[in-house]
Amino acid sequence: MSLPKDFRYSEEHEWVKEEDGKVRIGITDFAQSELGDIVFVELPEVGEELEVDEPFGSVESVKTVSELYAPISGKVVEINEELEDSPEFVNESPYEKAWMVVVEPSDSSQLDNLMNAEKYEEMIDAD
Repeated sequence: MSLPKDFRYSEEHEWVKEEDGKVRIGITDFAQSELGDIVFVELPEVGEELEVDEPFGSVESVKTVSELYAPISGKVVEINEELEDSPEFVNESPYEKAWMVVVEPSDSSQLDNLMNAEKYEEMIDAD
């Protein structure tokens, strides 16, 4: 399983990539492999405010529906509209094609509460 070393990770299995004062968010390779084949992704609207640790959308697989939890608070400035027609990107390319939202953080110090790749790997290995 691959884990980009320069990303941050939440306990709810979301990844966060910092980009020019904004953050790009998706779910990890581990999460998609646990869920199985993704058939539908529900995302928030551009302009919505996310609250840290609160649900902001969901992914539906052939097995279950899972909530997506915001790893950071902020305003949604972009959504990945390709996932509407191609939810399988979550399984095929969780870190490249399957990003879900771009958020303008309201408090970037919240990034400090997220895990680095090493800590995230320890957490999933402990399960």
